[in-house]
Parts: sequence; C-alpha cells; structure tokens
Amino acid sequence: MAENKTVLGLELPTDPRWVNIAEMQIEDILVDHAYCEQKAASSCISLIVQFPEKSKMVEVLAPVVAEEWSHFERVLEQLEKRGYQLGFPRKDEYVIQLSKVLVKGGSRDQQLIEKLLMNALIEARSCERFKLLWKNIDDDELSKFYYELMVSEAGHYHNFIELAKEYGDEHYVMNRWKEFLKAEAEILANIEVRGDRMH
Repeated sequence: MAENKTVLGLELPTDPRWVNIAEMQIEDILVDHAYCEQKAASSCISLIVQFPEKSKMVEVLAPVVAEEWSHFERVLEQLEKRGYQLGFPRKDEYVIQLSKVLVKGGSRDQQLIEKLLMNALIEARSCERFKLLWKNIDDDELSKFYYELMVSEAGHYHNFIELAKEYGDEHYVMNRWKEFLKAEAEILANIEVRGDRMH
C-alpha cells in the first residue's frame, strides 16, 4: 500500500484476489480492456471538443488520443492471437460510481478540473492493475504487454494532474484530488471483486 501511495497516490490497493481471478478469465479481461482503451481515447476527444479554447490541454491530449487508440488496436491483436472476438461492451460499475463523485456546475475551469481528475484516477487505477498483471500472470507475452502499458498509463495519469493544476489553483486541485482518492477507495472497498473487468 505504501508503494501505491508513493507512485500513484491510490488510497486502497486492488484486492489480491483480483489478479488470480483475472488470469482465469483472460478473454473477458482482454475484451473489457479493449473497451477501456476505446473509452480513454473517446474521453480525451470529448475534452478537446468541449474545451477547444484550452490550447495547452489540446496540445497535451491530442497525442494521447492516438496512443490510447493504438493500445485499443494492440489489445485487439492479443484477442485475435488467442482466437477470441471483441464481443460487446460491459457495464462499468466502477466508472458509473466514480462519475457520481463529480461536482456539477461551477465555472468552465471547475468543470474541466473535475473531468481531468476523474481521468487521472482511472488512469492511475488502470496502471496499478496493469502492474499486477505484468508481475503475476504466467503468459510471458501478455506480461510484457502489460508492462509496456503500465509505463504509458503512468505518464497519462501525470498529464491529467498537471493539466488540472494548469487550469486551477494548485491547493484547490490537490485538495479535490484527495477527495477523489478517498471516494474511489470507498467505491473499491464496496464493489464486487470481478475477474472479468479491468476495474
């Protein structure tokens, strides 16, 4: 837990049972992961479309869109190699619960900060899960794959935090970030541990 707080700031580590269940349901994990990457790219596009006047954000997130979409394509390759199909997206209870933490209203900058911090948190949790898969699954190819994605997601997490500071008072942003972390820990503590979901 200390390592999580130092590297990612997460308040609660993933239940250790998750990675064991996930390895037994790797097809489901890969399908869910593919849609996570697709949603990550879509989320960045949405931010650019909603806040086109934020030049710094547009500059930072435009290449992230391409990178997340590249990850989506790479997950599709892993599915195809194993004879799996993409299938349909699943309901993401984690993100549904996390979206309830967002404060509605306020200025455009406040709305943007909320969205940036939520994205930062999802990236941080994804990074933590990728690390678990890298270190614990027996499939060497997937282990290497998740190591590479872990490094990438850590960079995205920092991007979102720094952008939030760009558009708001740093003290306010970091206090709000702590509130997000606390809420996310409560969500994770009360959500079912499922090995067929990335979150």
